Order: sequence, then structure tokens, then C-alpha cells
Amino acid sequence: QVQLVESGGGLVQPGGSLRLSCAASGFTFSTYWMNWVRQAPGKGLEWVSAINSGGGSTYYADSVKGRFTISRDNAKNTLYLQMNSLKPEDTAVYYCAKESLATYDYWGQGTQVTVSS
Repeated sequence: QVQLVESGGGLVQPGGSLRLSCAASGFTFSTYWMNWVRQAPGKGLEWVSAINSGGGSTYYADSVKGRFTISRDNAKNTLYLQMNSLKPEDTAVYYCAKESLATYDYWGQGTQVTVSS
């Protein structure tokens, strides 16, 4: 069955960096677009970034553009999100999501990112 397992979250000071990973299994990872979506405390889901199946095209929300970098290693079935210059407003649970037919059909369990001094 499809599994998406995020890791790499934690507590970081403003201006710091974190790298999230999402290990995928149960499907042909290299043929699907993948996304990162986050949910801040008391708020709704916010799309963060997307990457096409081959990794050659990437897309970002304006709120993270220039600070976050999405990437993937199809040989390792792993999705990444490099987050730099973190701000308190980046505090959220971060989810990786598999995209199929313009919907997110599978989600990971999420990893908590807290940006605080």
C-alpha cells in the first residue's frame, strides 16, 4: 500500500534552516508529481510547493519563494524540502502529498516544524 513518511521537523530559531524528507513506498514514485502542504496552528491547509515527476519543474507559494527548495531523488523514492531563513510564521505541521489527477490522493502523517527563539 502507499506510504508517505515525513521526517526532519523540529524546533529551530528564526533565520535557521531545516531539511524535511518524505520517504515514499507502495507506488511508482518517479511517475507522480509530489507536493508539500502545511497547516499552521488554528489555520487551514496551505499549499507550499510542488515538483513534477522528473524533478525538472518546481513551484512555490509566494510566502516561501526564495527561501524553500523542493527536490526529489527518484532512485531513493524520497522527496525533500530544504527550508532556509525560517520565520515564526513558518511554524506548522508539514505534510507531503502524492498528486494524481489534480488531487492529493495520499498524505503522510506530517512532521512538526516550530520556529521560535
